[in-house]
Amino acid sequence: MQPGRVFRKFSARDGQEVILRTPRLEDLDDLMELINSLVDEKAEIARTEKVTREEEGEWLPKMLARLEKDELFFLVAEVGGKVIASSDVHIMSGNDKHVGVLGIVIKSGFRDSGIGTEMMKTLVELAMTLGLKVLTLQAYATNKRAIHVYKKVGFVLTGRVPKKHLKEGRYIDELIMTKLIE
Repeated sequence: MQPGRVFRKFSARDGQEVILRTPRLEDLDDLMELINSLVDEKAEIARTEKVTREEEGEWLPKMLARLEKDELFFLVAEVGGKVIASSDVHIMSGNDKHVGVLGIVIKSGFRDSGIGTEMMKTLVELAMTLGLKVLTLQAYATNKRAIHVYKKVGFVLTGRVPKKHLKEGRYIDELIMTKLIE
């Protein structure tokens, strides 16, 4: 899949135009700002330390190369010329090549506007075109907003890892959610 390919344009609930597309190398600073803003807010993600521009500069070209080889699918949401959300589906290999592992992050200020739901729907549609049969994801059990979106697009709870995460002195279970694609 080519970098910068537009998949969908829509208006968020607040009226802002959103473009869902594959990322480009020029998105490096926006993607770094996105992940670092989530670290700053102590969002319910696995990452706890900010990334440097050098680290992001090594990571993004590798991801784009995998995107071009169809080893993963990578989608960003752009609002006002800035990347405000990122999602991906890593395609497994071997006996599990029909399975995709999904991840999604959305910058504060852009949640609860329908962007996450549209991204998830687009990822599911693309997973179907790629021949995937199973999508799975992991979520902090305390991330009610994300869990609501996942359920809305058809993911169901299929597992729980007790005390998987230790955040600010508190253990949090990890939920495993799955969607079978017909």
